[in-house]
Amino acid sequence: MTEVRAELVGNVWKVEAREGDQVGEDDVLIILESMKMEMPIEAPCAGTVASVVVKEGEPVDEGRVVATLD
Repeated sequence: MTEVRAELVGNVWKVEAREGDQVGEDDVLIILESMKMEMPIEAPCAGTVASVVVKEGEPVDEGRVVATLD
């Protein structure tokens, strides 16, 4: 299992991936909004989305796990 972490502090603007989705390396999973900029969180490897642990509008801290891939 691979943990996908936020690289910066921000708010979840949009969740692009859902549990069970097949994703490729560098596919956008979640988009964060930070200081009026949109920052994508991308899949570090290909796999299946096992869980998405954030919701749209939720604040996240740097390093927080936002999703997991199998």
